[in-house]
Amino acid sequence: MTEHYEEADESANRVLSNRQVLGFVGRYWLRRPWLLTGTLVTTLAAIGFDLAMPWASGRLVDAVAAGPSSKDLAWVAWGLFVGVYLAGSLVRNMSNRFWIPLAAKNMREMTDEGFAKVQSFSADWHGDNFSGATVRKLSRAMWGYDVISDAVVLWLGPALAVLVGLSIMMILRWPVVGLFSLATVLLYIASNIFLTTRFARPLNLKSVGLDSRIGGALADSIASNATVRGFGAEAREAERIAGITELWQFHIKRTWTRFTDIWLVQNTLLVVLQAGLTGLLLRLWGQGEATAGDVAFGVTSFMLMSGYLRNIGDNIRMLQKGMDDVEDVARYLTLGAQVADLPDAPPFAGELGEVVFDHATFAYKSAQQPLYRDFSLTIAPGERIALVGPTGSGKSTFVKLIQRLYDLDEGAILIDGQDVSKVTQGSLRRAIAVVPQDPALFHRSIGENISYARPGASSDEIELAARRARAHDFITRLPKGYDTLVGERGVKLSGGERQRVAIARAFLADAPILVLDEATSSLDVETEREVQAAMEELMVGRTTIVIAHRLSTIRGADRILVFENGQVIEEGRHADLVSRGGAYARLHAVTMGVG
Repeated sequence: MTEHYEEADESANRVLSNRQVLGFVGRYWLRRPWLLTGTLVTTLAAIGFDLAMPWASGRLVDAVAAGPSSKDLAWVAWGLFVGVYLAGSLVRNMSNRFWIPLAAKNMREMTDEGFAKVQSFSADWHGDNFSGATVRKLSRAMWGYDVISDAVVLWLGPALAVLVGLSIMMILRWPVVGLFSLATVLLYIASNIFLTTRFARPLNLKSVGLDSRIGGALADSIASNATVRGFGAEAREAERIAGITELWQFHIKRTWTRFTDIWLVQNTLLVVLQAGLTGLLLRLWGQGEATAGDVAFGVTSFMLMSGYLRNIGDNIRMLQKGMDDVEDVARYLTLGAQVADLPDAPPFAGELGEVVFDHATFAYKSAQQPLYRDFSLTIAPGERIALVGPTGSGKSTFVKLIQRLYDLDEGAILIDGQDVSKVTQGSLRRAIAVVPQDPALFHRSIGENISYARPGASSDEIELAARRARAHDFITRLPKGYDTLVGERGVKLSGGERQRVAIARAFLADAPILVLDEATSSLDVETEREVQAAMEELMVGRTTIVIAHRLSTIRGADRILVFENGQVIEEGRHADLVSRGGAYARLHAVTMGVG
């Protein structure tokens, strides 16, 4: 069987250029101009002291070469040599004190904004992408920013300034030596950029993609650990993960090998620079055109240049890796939200719970034809509605459209007279409490899970909601009561306990519209009675929409809507629909027969 790990959103295959990614990171630098300016000014000052080091070492050697009679001058040159190095170190340390808060704040904001953007994507997007892979991309981008910023501002920029500056100093005094130095430096940098972007980057992108795939596959398996154990499939899952990591290993070895090949080219060019620079100066010394201090200048210059060139090579490679790591989040932030609030959209303001579908047409992006076509329906305030019908008939889509998880293609949905597409999504969804069939709780305390509906709720309000949901008794029996952690997705609680926590959350939300997605279908009889009693109390005074999988749970509905292919083919109360002998009666007969 073919296993699919690729992301399904179309944007996933669009690779941003290095310039686009660098521009994305640069916009974060410009958010704090004073910190950036402080970093650049102190860095430039440190560069100046670096450029002075070969000159200071040359003066010291000349003074020593003049003999003991120049002892005082030699000590002055020594003090200058030491002072230049000390001043450069202090100024560079000061530069870091500007850079650290700039980097920390920008890394935080990039993560926050990337997460907010991912949160804004549609249900389809999240359904098409592994959550584990998305988490990996967000966290990797934060450190990718750090690598890019350090490489460009702290290393590559200063390195270029020092290398070009030293070459110009040599050109002014020994044109041949300086031109040789400059040509070698430019060849070194150009070959690095070319080999890294053209020779190494394609493989690095593959390795980064496989790294995300590992994260997605691990999260998928670990989150489903109970299912894995239930089928005794631990070995099978280990083999599946091993297949992905083996593919990653193959590509990462090729990537690292290519970077090692580039490193060999770099070191060959460094040997050329060392031999040429010192050899040319030694030749000038032999001709009487250079002093011993000048040779020392050349040796010191090479040592300084070779250090910077090595850093350039390393940082060009790290810069490329950092840009590949940041690329996913940079691409996320270029995408528009699939369901977006209008500019200056007002918050939803309604307490009645009237729902109106006004000639609504809607199709899923992958569907060849609309599920809903010119669909109209009105639900009165406080009415209890049950939605029944086969899988794929449009029941769940009905609720998703009310929540505006998708936008209509045509028509409108009005709640209390307000078009749901013209109010803010957050305020709209806070007016609709949902109790799903299988509630997924956060790995937080029970109290936090209940108060998620209203973060400012007091402990008394949380407890009252739990009592109304018939959850207080089991909560108080737990070792830490309301402070008990429920585990990932609530795995430490039973199905009935999770349902009651979800109902308590709905009580606390106190929303005018309530959606119940067959919240008792997977419970035992005794637990079902408790949950059903809690739901009956919860429905009082609210417009309630029940997605029914078992018809026995909807006998008391004010109106039952029978869906088929996105249309309501029958509606009425339970007894009336059964007596008609139509689609509902057939569903009821099948259900009773199975029961």
